[in-house]
Amino acid sequence: MHTLTVALADRSYPIHVGAGLLSRAELIAEKLPQRRAAIITNSTLAPLYLAPFRAALESHGIDAVSIVLPDGEVYKNWEILNKIFDALLEHRCERKTTLIALGGGVIGDLAGFAAAVYQRGVPFIQVPTTLLAQVDSAVGGKTGINHALGKNMIGAFYQPLAVIADTDTLSTLPDRELAAGVAEVIKYGLIRDAAFFDWLEKNIGRLTAREPEALAHAIECSCRNKAEIVALDERETSVRALLNFGHTFGHAIEAGLGYGTWLHGEAVAAGMVLAAKLSHRMGLIAREDVALVTDVLGRARLPVAAPDLGIDRYLDLMGHDKKVEEGRIRFILLKRIGEAFVSNGVPETELAGVLGMRAAHA
Repeated sequence: MHTLTVALADRSYPIHVGAGLLSRAELIAEKLPQRRAAIITNSTLAPLYLAPFRAALESHGIDAVSIVLPDGEVYKNWEILNKIFDALLEHRCERKTTLIALGGGVIGDLAGFAAAVYQRGVPFIQVPTTLLAQVDSAVGGKTGINHALGKNMIGAFYQPLAVIADTDTLSTLPDRELAAGVAEVIKYGLIRDAAFFDWLEKNIGRLTAREPEALAHAIECSCRNKAEIVALDERETSVRALLNFGHTFGHAIEAGLGYGTWLHGEAVAAGMVLAAKLSHRMGLIAREDVALVTDVLGRARLPVAAPDLGIDRYLDLMGHDKKVEEGRIRFILLKRIGEAFVSNGVPETELAGVLGMRAAHA
C-alpha cells in the first residue's frame, strides 16, 4: 500500500492505493466518529463487493447499512439523490453516521453530495472502484448531480475523510470503463507533468493490458498531481481549473448525446483532442503535438473524433458550463505538452474551425 496526502490543514486526508484494501477495514474504522456507517453502492457492484466489504466493516465493530442504487450516469439526478435521503432517514442515520461511497464516479458524486447536505453535513469516505474514480473524481471533494442543461451543475465542494483505492477492483472493470479512466490519467501528463506523459506514451499498452505495476504507477502519479493541485486551490479559483482540460468540450458531448451514451472519459478524450487542435489553431503548439496527443489517446482505445452536434448546439451547451465567466466560455489550452493555461479569448471562428463547422455568426 502507498499513501499520499491531500494537504488541507485540519481537513487533510490520506489517499491509500494498493491491492486488497477492501478487506483493510481498519483504514476506515480509524476515521469514523461513531461505529455506524451507510454504504452507498450500485446494482452492478453490489453482487461483487458489497457482502465481503460489509463483513470486513462488521468484523471491526462497525454497524453498516446498505443503500443500492441503479447503475449509470443517467441516474445522477435529484430523484436518485432523494432515494439516498429516504434510506438514511428510514435507518435513522445521524450526524455522525459516515457515508461510504463504494463505486465509481457517479456513486462518489452522489454520496458526496448527499453527505454535504444531509443534516447539513455528515462525514464520508471514498472507496473508488473504477480507474477514473481512483485517479480523479474521488480525490478533491467535488460532488454533485447533473442537470439536463449541464453536467455537475448542482453540487458542493465537500472533502472526504479518506480515499481508499483498491486496485484489485480494476480486474472486474469492463475494457471500455478502464479506457475511460486512462483518459483522465493522460490528462495529468498533458496539463502539468511532461515526464509522466513521456512514460505514458511508452507504456500505454501496458495500461490497457492491465499490468499491475503499470496501473499502480499511473494511479500514484495521477493522485499525486491531483493532490498537489487541490492543496493549492481547493475551490477552483485558479490552478485547479486546469484539471478541466478537454472537459468544456467533453461535458457538451455528454449532455448533447444524452448522459450515459458516451462515458465521461470517452467524452473527455475527444474533448482533449479538440482542445489540442484549438491550441494549435491559436498558434500555441505544433501540428506534431496534436498528432501525438491523438495517437496516445487512440492507442488507449479512446474516441478521438467528436460527434457533430452542430456549432449552435456546442455553443449553447458550453455556455452552460461551470467555467463560463462573465458570459465568456473559458477553455483550457496547451502552451506545450506538460503545461496548460486558462484562456478567455477564443474567437468563435477558431472554435468553429476546430469543430469542423461553419461559425454560427460568420
